[in-house]
Amino acid sequence: MAPHPAGRRRRAPDARSLLGLPLRPLLLVLVVETAAVAAVVAGLLTGDPPVRTEVLLCGLLVLVAAVHTELSVNAERLRRRIAATRYINMTSVWTFAAALLLPPGLATVVVVVNYLHLYLRVARPSGTPPHRQVYSAATVLLAVHAVAGLLALVDGRAGAPATPQNAALVLGALVAYTAVNTLLIVSVLRLTAPGSRFLTILLGGDIGLELATLSIGGLVAVVLANTSPWFALLAVLPLLVVEQTTLVRQLEAQVDTDAKTGLLNPAAWRWRSRQMLERDTRTDRAAAVLILDLDHFKAVNDRYGHLAGDDVLQAVADVLTAEVRDQDLAGRFGGEEFVVALGGMRTDDTPAARAREVAERIRRGVRALQVDTATAGLVTGLSVSVGVATTPDHGTDLDGLLAAADAALYEAKHAGRDRVAVRRPAPPVAAEGATPPFGLSFGT
Repeated sequence: MAPHPAGRRRRAPDARSLLGLPLRPLLLVLVVETAAVAAVVAGLLTGDPPVRTEVLLCGLLVLVAAVHTELSVNAERLRRRIAATRYINMTSVWTFAAALLLPPGLATVVVVVNYLHLYLRVARPSGTPPHRQVYSAATVLLAVHAVAGLLALVDGRAGAPATPQNAALVLGALVAYTAVNTLLIVSVLRLTAPGSRFLTILLGGDIGLELATLSIGGLVAVVLANTSPWFALLAVLPLLVVEQTTLVRQLEAQVDTDAKTGLLNPAAWRWRSRQMLERDTRTDRAAAVLILDLDHFKAVNDRYGHLAGDDVLQAVADVLTAEVRDQDLAGRFGGEEFVVALGGMRTDDTPAARAREVAERIRRGVRALQVDTATAGLVTGLSVSVGVATTPDHGTDLDGLLAAADAALYEAKHAGRDRVAVRRPAPPVAAEGATPPFGLSFGT
């Protein structure tokens, strides 16, 4: 999550309890949970009594969801612990299928039993506060009732028969479910992290995995409606494989990430930057390397303490994330030093000027920071010096670019700090025996 670099960066509150939330997210949580209760009550009061087949189907979905949870409990506990922004619950396969096939009252039973089981077996052992699980269940209940409302408008039940019209209905229900559930989750995350960007949180939550999970839920609903209900068990194994694959990817991302800032660590940054340079060389594109060093960072640690210094490092990392493109690479090199690789620039588009522009935006963003630290209050007056080197002026080798950018950084520091320096291109090497320019020659 990247706050706007020119704004004030406040620390995210420690929302281990419901009352620990700031006012705005607290109000949203209470409104959403109240709305969920109201939707459930309205569904129970206005809905027709369930028939025997619907009750049996509800019991089957509860049973299969419980089996799924038990088989994946260890992987899901680990996934929940290492989730960066929000944890995607893959049992939405069963809650979405319930929304498509059951009346709202019975679909509510599937959601409530499923989320209670998830809390006891996954969330609580992982340290998730109860109010977060309750809020997640409330958003799913509202999503289920949004699907029920959509089905009521078309006077039908999705899944049977398997026609193009019902396929479109399932797709529409998927959109409605996703819109309600995802937007409510992202909204509360946005409110608990002032300065963060809605779109960054949305895309950072692996929306693709969520849509894939709901798509499987739609297929499960079609199978349940047109064949024996026990065929739903066939969906469990693919879900377990997807969960394991997702877990491996999350663990790989964690290995590549600097724990304090969320940026790439030095090894991951070097490896990915070399790949970027090789790609740009093949496609005749230019690249740039920026080395950034926080000015007088030792004084920050000495005055405010190392915990406040960690908050400052995170704030600077947020500025870098906000000011570079998704295809660029930002990393922490150690201590108070950061690196950025900018790729894919046109060689005829003055890459040095483009890189300087990005570096200046970062420098101004750091200069404008007001970091509300957890231990020492507000930290201001920060600045950063930046050294820039580009291809092809300094070659296409990463180590050569780093050396040139480091020399430029030294120039920025020597010139007074809080500035950007671009390394001048190396002069061409004259061939042996060639006449020096302007006809000048030197000898002994």
